[in-house]
Amino acid sequence: MTGLIFDIKRFAVHDGPGVRTTVFFKGCPLRCAWCHNPEGVAKECELMAFPGRCAGGCRACVRAVPKGAISKAGGRLGIDRSRLGPKDISMAADACLYDALRLVGRRMRVPEIVAEVEKDRAFYDRSGGGVTLSGGEPLFQPEFLMSLADGLRARGLRIALDTSGFAAWDVLEKAARKVDLVLYDIKLMDDARHRDRTGVSNRPILDNLRRLSKLGRPIRVRFPLIPEENDDPETLRGIADFLRPLANVERIGVLPYHKGGRAKAEGIGRGGAFGEFTVPSPAAVDRAIAELGRSGIPAGKGV
Repeated sequence: MTGLIFDIKRFAVHDGPGVRTTVFFKGCPLRCAWCHNPEGVAKECELMAFPGRCAGGCRACVRAVPKGAISKAGGRLGIDRSRLGPKDISMAADACLYDALRLVGRRMRVPEIVAEVEKDRAFYDRSGGGVTLSGGEPLFQPEFLMSLADGLRARGLRIALDTSGFAAWDVLEKAARKVDLVLYDIKLMDDARHRDRTGVSNRPILDNLRRLSKLGRPIRVRFPLIPEENDDPETLRGIADFLRPLANVERIGVLPYHKGGRAKAEGIGRGGAFGEFTVPSPAAVDRAIAELGRSGIPAGKGV
């Protein structure tokens, strides 16, 4: 069995307690306009371009793919993705000598991932960290997720699951029972607005969180703060009211929007699918933390 992974980030400190290694699953059922990891949305490999790294005079990528798929004019890199098949994007990335083209996504087996994350076991043990399974959406590859979780647990590694919660309850329940901590995203309370900004209803997300709170697994809610999207008092109070009665929610982490996702969306040729947003001010972050803290659950910036 293999899973489609788009990154393994070592020494992560924002994806759960302690020092962690985060494994990013590729593929997500949501289409958030502010996505921080747009390269993790599609469930297939993609070609990411970094035009600033292109040598200009080198035409190795042009020669590696069908005619007209990649062009260079005036020192600028042009890509017609409609002419590139799965093998073509791999060949283009392999041909590039300057890391201006990169393949996003590769098939990996459980033993490969376990061997990679075990390199930093000493740091996990000292800091109380471990492995975080993130994405994309890990629950979008349920069989591989369960197999990987079993492999990690067999090695005595602590596991956190970072999820949007948009999945069948039986899948989420099974996964939650295999991990030590669930990082659960809440973005909006109004269902119509949630559908418009993420492409899916929030009803199964909220229902799943209610059920999850009864399992006894520790939960940390993560809230991406997006100015003019979900920073209004009504939304913040609604989230606080919703979370107040839930058991096992030990913290609410506010994640301020940043513009890194926009650049990555441009790099995979899908910049038009993602919106332009402003970075929240420190005062706006403090207001959100204060409002969410009215739930009675400790709230703060980050995880």
